[in-house]
Amino acid sequence: MEELSSQFTYKMYETLMDVSLRFRREMDKGLCRDTNPTAAVKMLPTFVRSTPDGTEQGEFLALDLGGANFRVLLVKVMADGERKVEMENQIYAIPEHLMRFFDHIADCLANFMEKMGIKDKKLPLGFTFSFPCQQTKLDEVTRSCFNVCNGVSLQDFDIDIVAVINDTVGTMMTCGYDDHLCEIGLIVGTGTNACYMEQMRNLEVLDGDEGRMCVNTEWGAFGDDGALEDLRNDIDREIDAGSLNPGKQLFEKMISGMYMGELVRLILVKMAKEQLLFQGKTTSELLTTGRFNTNEEGVVCAENVLRGLGLDPSVEDCIATQRVCQIVSTRAAHLCAATLAAVLRQIRDNKAAEKLRTTIAADGSVYKNHTEFSRRLHKMVGRLVPDCDVRFLQSQCGSGKGAAMVTAVAYRLAAQHAERQSILDTLRLSREQLLEVKERLSEQMVRGLSKQTHEQASIKMLPTYVRSIPDGTEHGDFLALDLGGSTFRVLLVRIRSGKKHTVDMHHKIYSIPQETMQGTGEELFNHIVDCIGDFLEYMGIKGASLPLGFTFSFPCHQSKLDQGILLKWTKGFKASGCEGQDVVTLIKEAVLRKREFDLNFVAVVNDTVGTMMTCSYEDPRCEVGLIVGTGTNACYMEEMQNIELVEGNSGRMCVNVEWGAFGDNGELDDFCTQFDHTVDDCSNNPGKQRYEKMISGMYLGEIVRNVLMDLTAKGLLFRGKVSERLKTRGIFETKFLSQIESDRLAMRQIRSILQHLGLTTSTCDDSVLVKEVCSVVARRAAQLCGAGLAAVVDKIRQNRNLNQLTITVGVDGTLYKTHPHFSSIMQETLQDLAPQCQVTFHKSEDGSGKGAALITAVAWRIKCEGQH
Repeated sequence: MEELSSQFTYKMYETLMDVSLRFRREMDKGLCRDTNPTAAVKMLPTFVRSTPDGTEQGEFLALDLGGANFRVLLVKVMADGERKVEMENQIYAIPEHLMRFFDHIADCLANFMEKMGIKDKKLPLGFTFSFPCQQTKLDEVTRSCFNVCNGVSLQDFDIDIVAVINDTVGTMMTCGYDDHLCEIGLIVGTGTNACYMEQMRNLEVLDGDEGRMCVNTEWGAFGDDGALEDLRNDIDREIDAGSLNPGKQLFEKMISGMYMGELVRLILVKMAKEQLLFQGKTTSELLTTGRFNTNEEGVVCAENVLRGLGLDPSVEDCIATQRVCQIVSTRAAHLCAATLAAVLRQIRDNKAAEKLRTTIAADGSVYKNHTEFSRRLHKMVGRLVPDCDVRFLQSQCGSGKGAAMVTAVAYRLAAQHAERQSILDTLRLSREQLLEVKERLSEQMVRGLSKQTHEQASIKMLPTYVRSIPDGTEHGDFLALDLGGSTFRVLLVRIRSGKKHTVDMHHKIYSIPQETMQGTGEELFNHIVDCIGDFLEYMGIKGASLPLGFTFSFPCHQSKLDQGILLKWTKGFKASGCEGQDVVTLIKEAVLRKREFDLNFVAVVNDTVGTMMTCSYEDPRCEVGLIVGTGTNACYMEEMQNIELVEGNSGRMCVNVEWGAFGDNGELDDFCTQFDHTVDDCSNNPGKQRYEKMISGMYLGEIVRNVLMDLTAKGLLFRGKVSERLKTRGIFETKFLSQIESDRLAMRQIRSILQHLGLTTSTCDDSVLVKEVCSVVARRAAQLCGAGLAAVVDKIRQNRNLNQLTITVGVDGTLYKTHPHFSSIMQETLQDLAPQCQVTFHKSEDGSGKGAALITAVAWRIKCEGQH
């Protein structure tokens, strides 16, 4: 007995941990595209993408085929607060030597529907087919089976075949309806198998990397490639040699009910022959394959079984037989625990969870009837994966209900998908719509340049009085201010000409408190001047009077380069007493109040113009500036003859398009959604900057938040439950779009963002949908921006009467720079809508502050040249 025990029990914990690691490696082989063809554990995709969420409802048919009989079921799933399932079923026999197998099933299905009075209904059907199947979609095997039927077949009634599943998957789905944490199915009966919800990104045999899919491990074949050879003994080999499939399903032959009794029988025969049991006597019954069934362990049970085999056992024989059963059962339970531990670790690692909380749905005669087996299994799982809080939930209704639940989930997903897409489709723009945006923006540009229509135009096309880009001879030290958001910079820029142009910059960043942004103009400009004084002292140049350029990133009317009349605040600024005033005068007045230093103002420029000038210093073909950050805007070099607001018609001048206001006269109403209207209504400037509100970083996160709120209210997201944090305006930051759409970002990190928003119960399916919402909103923004840019470059091409224009766009802004797909989508759109323009993008690395200094340097050069 000691020798037997050593053959079956191993060095318990260490060996089982090793088995678990081996199985994890086998799982990886099965999941990997390159190694799957030779893997013993096939890890079959089931195309079941979600477990029940409790909202499923309707009537469903199910077939459950896995042995000598099969069941036909009518399953009614009720939501509406009841959340219960009612089932009616009938069992049909499968006659031996049946030639037309699926015709027989179809006949029985027709009989059942007739009996239930549902022959005239078109009901969805799920099929539990408990054999290894290669699937390419959820209903693939079912359709190929039923397509060979004829005669009575399915032509006599109308069903909608939706799903074919394995019994293990059915078990998981049955229990998943009652416990949403259930994501593993386990069968230990005549055979054994397990399935679990795997991340799509790990399932290399399929395309796509978002969401989850149930994988049927087919773990019975573990060891078929020799991975368990050191753990198998002579009796295991004898069992295998006498089986119908030698060398196959070796793990199953060490665990399942079909073989455990036979293992015990062979051990008893061996011990009897060695005079260790039954006084060396055997019987024909004991020597007959399949005559020993392992049920409950116990001395009385052992005696009854042995007498049934024609033996006359002593008490010692019964005790020994009981011990053999214990050894075989324990090994089976522990091996099963080892492979389950590997599955649990895989799920835990997928979620990057310190402690995994999950439920395992369990079914099968061995698991249900052999209480010691299940007890040992539970205990060893707890030892092998102490960082997993595992609940075992016994399936009471079999896999037939599971087939109906898979069908119900598939129907629910299809309906929800259609509803989600109808919502998201409002945010998708066709090529025709984008061409229309380009044409309407082009019209507004012309209207903005005309004296007669300038006042009515939504795009103001403001002259900047920047007449030239750098020529390389600029030289000297210049100050620059850069104001355009909640922070601003003061810069000292040293430009050196000669053989090698160099630009050295020193700068300091200062914050502007919210109360200052929305206080009085005097408070705002006093704060700015205080910061300038701090910088001059920091650089040791407080007494110097250097030429200064001011990047002021708000709409301004200019009648000369060193003047800027603020038309309106944007980007959250509301400082009183500033609109309609010259910002240079406002700063000069604040300097006089300070009485500590003087400033020599040369140029006021928009940040977009500054960006163009920065990039044109490095690329002389750069004649367009683009900002896509907190706000959005563009500028370009326009022919003087077209700028009716400025005298003179020779040469060119940079025009600040101020395209953020495009749409303020209704030009975008055709393309605005309910979400755009909500964002606009709740903004600081309702009805204004409509184009900017569909594109820029200040608003995209808020659009996404409103879409998520709508989807949740309709029960399509977060199980219909919204967090208080998600109700907060501005809580979904635009930087989340960039993070969520990052190709390198795992879905679990999306969930961490959602948890930060108080959505602690979000699922993988929720994460997939949130990512899609972010993608649709960002794509629309990039396409709209590309359409606007197409209008600008096409105007330059037409101005110059060219068939083909080659030009560079200088670009800056956090959204453009940090979002993983924005720039490429924008460029694709531009190329499509302006095919006669070859556009290169030059990313501004030094910001618009350097541009302000360069404009100042150019103006200073021109002024000095005029004096000579």
